[in-house]
Amino acid sequence: MFKTQTEPTAFNISGVTIGGRLGENPTILIGSLFYHRHKIVEDATTGVFDRTKAETLINRQDELADKTGNPCMIDLVCASTEVLPKYLDFVTSRTDAPILMDGITASINMVGLDYASECGLLDRIVYNSITPRYEPAEIEKIREVGLVSAVLLALNTKDFTGRGRITAIDNLLRIAKEAGISKPLIDTCVLDIATLGQACWALSTLKAKYGLPVGCGPHNATSSATKRLKAKYGPQSVKLCTASANVMTAAVGADFLLYGPIETADAVFPIIGMVDAANGQIIMDTGVTLERTHPRYRILR
Repeated sequence: MFKTQTEPTAFNISGVTIGGRLGENPTILIGSLFYHRHKIVEDATTGVFDRTKAETLINRQDELADKTGNPCMIDLVCASTEVLPKYLDFVTSRTDAPILMDGITASINMVGLDYASECGLLDRIVYNSITPRYEPAEIEKIREVGLVSAVLLALNTKDFTGRGRITAIDNLLRIAKEAGISKPLIDTCVLDIATLGQACWALSTLKAKYGLPVGCGPHNATSSATKRLKAKYGPQSVKLCTASANVMTAAVGADFLLYGPIETADAVFPIIGMVDAANGQIIMDTGVTLERTHPRYRILR
């Protein structure tokens, strides 16, 4: 459970420690903001949104991070080059959390990198994401601006198995190194309920192989089946299944979780804090001293 072929690596991204041995550092929880059909967005093309509600959501995630001891990041979803500067300015002025730059196309992210570089924000940015179908221009842009952190997404369209995910990351790590990415975060790619198991297997395998921070988006397991779950088991089943997917992934060793819409923070932070507290006690029994900010000490404080 705690053994890897390579000594686990922990990175510091804008003050947030991610990775290391299972149980040693808290799981990083990443909520998505301004995602497709987010109700607080009035016009996704021009970037008009309810600023009061957005700030409330950001503040609540920060508050829960402090209460549980699980640091947070924001997955900043952008549908156009026009909205990205507006979203980035707003979010970075209201939280110190690192930002996953999640443009829906590579061209949007490339514009975002230029803007972040001009504004001195690159140290807070994680590129989301480099995939096996990357564009050479985005790799060059990453290298040009000097970005050091990116999510590597194991989306292998030629082989959707767990082993296919391993192959994808083997190749992407080489590309990331060429781009100057010294702090890669591995996302083992959850698409639906069936692929959740494959992603968890790949997560554990890649952690053992490379020792790098690993994680995924467990929320995708249930979001892809929301209507069917509600119809068969009732509306409460979606929230329960989403919570279970996040717990399952954290329990097998995820260092970060893209847990879904930031509105669900209240349901996710306490359950992952509990998992981390339990895993933290195991590593404490081996003689490791945990920070007093760890969920082991904060979850019920």
